[in-house]
Amino acid sequence: MASESAATPHPAKDDTKPASQTLSRGIRMLEILAESPGPVTIADLSASLGVHRSIAYRILRTLEAHLLVMRDASGRVQLAPGLVTLALGVQQDLQSAALPELAEVANEHGASAFIAVWDQRDCFTLVTVEPRHGNAAVIQRPGSRHAFNRGAPGIAIQSALAREAWTERMPDEPYREAAVEARDLGYSISRDEVIPGVSAVAAPIQVPNQLPAAVAMVYPTASPPAETAALGNRMIRAARAIERGLGAAPGR
Repeated sequence: MASESAATPHPAKDDTKPASQTLSRGIRMLEILAESPGPVTIADLSASLGVHRSIAYRILRTLEAHLLVMRDASGRVQLAPGLVTLALGVQQDLQSAALPELAEVANEHGASAFIAVWDQRDCFTLVTVEPRHGNAAVIQRPGSRHAFNRGAPGIAIQSALAREAWTERMPDEPYREAAVEARDLGYSISRDEVIPGVSAVAAPIQVPNQLPAAVAMVYPTASPPAETAALGNRMIRAARAIERGLGAAPGR
């Protein structure tokens, strides 16, 4: 007769739990600091993480040792320059190819120009260029994110994939009808979807061996820098130039 231990099946593996709770908390602390408009107290960090202050402090000390966070004179915590070194390696080819085009777009129209990439279930701002004279009315911060169901960059990224391919990757995220229109136009637009009073225009970038990205520009809805079609066509030209910089065929 088989023993009870041999007959009893092993508990099902719970893939929803993080493999390392400490690592997960450390990453979450970085996310909290990135989302904060200013330095944060350790007490606020422990509350946001839902852990005792001593645990938050140990996580903080580890991140400090790796130069990822730092404390100011009052003891408040903020992100540290060590993160810049890590960020430089994130889609470095895309960043390098995009920067000249982003600078041209930003200076031509006096608006923030940026690259949005696919990050888990969100659109993530990878790199941003402000106009040379620093008079942009709307600032798009690197590291900012929003859901695919809002904003021109998400529509543009969707439009680079067929509906079936999108549904396979994102079964819980609907394929917007605006993405169908963007496939025909070559660019997408949004008005007041992410921030009231702010519009965006974007075009998809086909990145070799990676998920599609988007080049975009944001501006006040009440005072667009040019006609929508002109802005859209400018984004298309920028996207094609970036793709060529990434090795795409000239006809793309």
